[in-house]
Amino acid sequence: MTLKEKVGQLNMPCVYVDELGKDIPSKMEACKRFAAGTYTQEIGPGCGFFTLADEILHEGPREQAEYFNALQKIAVTQTPLKIPLLEDEEGTHGAMFSGATIFPEGPAMGSTFDMELVKAIYAARSEEAGAVEFHMLSSLIIEPNRDPRMGRNEYTFSEDPYLCSRIAENVVRRTQGSNIAAPDKAIAALASYPTQREPVSGLERGAIDISERTLRAIFLRPWVAAITKAGALGVMPGYPEIEAVPVHASKKWMTDVLRQELGFQGVVESEGGGFETLIYEDIVPTQREAGILGLRAGIDLNITYEPAYMRPLIENVQKGRVPIELVDRSVRRVLEQKFRLGLFENPYVDVEHAVQTVHSQAHQDLALRAAREGIVLLKNDKHVLPLSKNLKSIAVIGPNAEQNQLGDYTAKLIPQHIVTIREGIKAKAGPQTKVVAVKGCNVLGNDKSGFEEATHAAKGADVAIVVVGESERRHDHVAGNQEPPSDGEGHDVVSLDLSGVQEDLVGAVFETRTPTVVVLVNGRPLSTRWTAEQVPAIVEAWLPGERGGEAVADVLFGDHNPSGRLAISIPRHVGQLPAYYNYQPSKSYWIHRGWTHECGYVDMPGTPLYPFGYGLSYTDFEYSDLRIDPPVIHPGGNARVNVEVKNCGSCSGVETAQLYIHESFAPVSTPVKQLAGFERVALNPGEKMTVTFTLTPEELQSLDQDMHWVVVPGDFEIMVGKSSADIGLKGILKVTE
Repeated sequence: MTLKEKVGQLNMPCVYVDELGKDIPSKMEACKRFAAGTYTQEIGPGCGFFTLADEILHEGPREQAEYFNALQKIAVTQTPLKIPLLEDEEGTHGAMFSGATIFPEGPAMGSTFDMELVKAIYAARSEEAGAVEFHMLSSLIIEPNRDPRMGRNEYTFSEDPYLCSRIAENVVRRTQGSNIAAPDKAIAALASYPTQREPVSGLERGAIDISERTLRAIFLRPWVAAITKAGALGVMPGYPEIEAVPVHASKKWMTDVLRQELGFQGVVESEGGGFETLIYEDIVPTQREAGILGLRAGIDLNITYEPAYMRPLIENVQKGRVPIELVDRSVRRVLEQKFRLGLFENPYVDVEHAVQTVHSQAHQDLALRAAREGIVLLKNDKHVLPLSKNLKSIAVIGPNAEQNQLGDYTAKLIPQHIVTIREGIKAKAGPQTKVVAVKGCNVLGNDKSGFEEATHAAKGADVAIVVVGESERRHDHVAGNQEPPSDGEGHDVVSLDLSGVQEDLVGAVFETRTPTVVVLVNGRPLSTRWTAEQVPAIVEAWLPGERGGEAVADVLFGDHNPSGRLAISIPRHVGQLPAYYNYQPSKSYWIHRGWTHECGYVDMPGTPLYPFGYGLSYTDFEYSDLRIDPPVIHPGGNARVNVEVKNCGSCSGVETAQLYIHESFAPVSTPVKQLAGFERVALNPGEKMTVTFTLTPEELQSLDQDMHWVVVPGDFEIMVGKSSADIGLKGILKVTE
């Protein structure tokens, strides 16, 4: 290979960049020429493309598959080396292209605690991606969300490293499968390594100013699970600096830890504009120098047409600033990826298969199941819910009753009809029920002109359902959504309260004395203190995806008994952050035994509004008979924890039993409790079931003073209950030498 051909294989540009044109026709032609190696004289034929279909192919899977086949034909017949293309697309909650199934966003998925569901969804995502010839699904966020102010955290699953680790393993295994070359599999490109989820001030790209102990004990654990256990083959580094070095230039994290310590064998792709971080962090003056540091650190692919990996890189090699061996190293990794995928043998896809696979009925049904399971019932005083289907009238009020349920990283053009929450309620209610819809206000802004119509509708209804929360990026399926987004990438907040005048709208409706239900549609936890105190029923729907409107209606009318449990704590106020449940004992001391004020702050309790693991049901569950077998083990041994769970209510339901542990008198301070197991159990009224958890050295280990993972002999408190704050059973497991 010539040097130009090698550097060409290090470029997989996002098709939204202006360098590839400013309209669809020019971009379509530019991509063909880029694949052929004739678009620019700087480099040879490119590696492939990022976000191509979402940017320029909006007619559905037939157009997408045919165009990708045409690009592949150019690459394998019109270029000197006949190297096939590698295609990449965003995949946070479904592959991001027109026609693909839109699943719920991360917090909803985490709230299911359902690993079989996670497996099914990621198998479906990779099946749809592979059908139209996407070989990688990127931006699969696996790190814990420790600061919900940052808009990007909309894509995360949980604040908990154990839960994130279990999800990460299943994401990789079902996306990649046992044979990555199979047509229904894709590379899982995980983000954002090693983390950007607890940035300074909660700001996008803010520095990660935390200790290496925290990085390893919390944030690195899902990466260990995804890479060392499941064999993930794609990694995207984060934007921020860690230990004062931008990750895109950090040999420690990108090579020493990722490659040598974790054994990563895949490809590292840059973040969008990732090399620019080295410039605005004042590490280097230009992209020329940024490319040198990025290549040395271990960045293999450039996804945004940055000069760092184009002519300046070639000149750096020619002038001896960069060893050709580093270029060869990255090229070898890229080509190995293409060989793993079987692209040299089978570069094309079956167009008819793509048409049949994308947005299949089975995948739509799976999206509905996921939306149902992710919904969390936060409050239900006096059994306001479920609603009767024989009500005379229902007022559906609020800005999110007709929009904002899909979330960020959704296709620019969505051909399928999205059933809104208002439509879901209308379809679910009885034929004699009158459903009146009033917007009331926007998500943002101070306009209350719609309040009078909203309260009038509420006064004339048997129940008022107020749907509020956050706004999403505008999608073409929602003609009336002209508001700017309040969540998603680049949309950070200083307050977690309901934005604009939404809480005033809730209050105005509540003051009509019509029974009121609030439905929250949002990507981050919201500190709805007044609503939590006053409104009798609150449903957290998160961003429930394309079938979310039906799922919310199923829960409101009792066709689905809510089983979601919070995978992230909901604070009372942003001033409580960090609000995660697995804090150190020093915080516990101050919250519960501080001498200045009982239970935390002078002006507010120190406990969250809703704790991690919390969620109500339309039935009740009872825990009993905790057994630890054996009660004493050695550091390398296993123990089983058994409990009895009984449905003591009047309807069938699903309970998520949760196991937490804490080691007393350890040589280093450990969290007051840490999730170490969970099990979903479906029970009919009166039915009882034994739930068994297995504790292995992996769950019992902690980082010692020398930063080694070890099981320290001692007493482990075993706690089993309905949430991190509702522990019904306790016991002791002794670990001895």
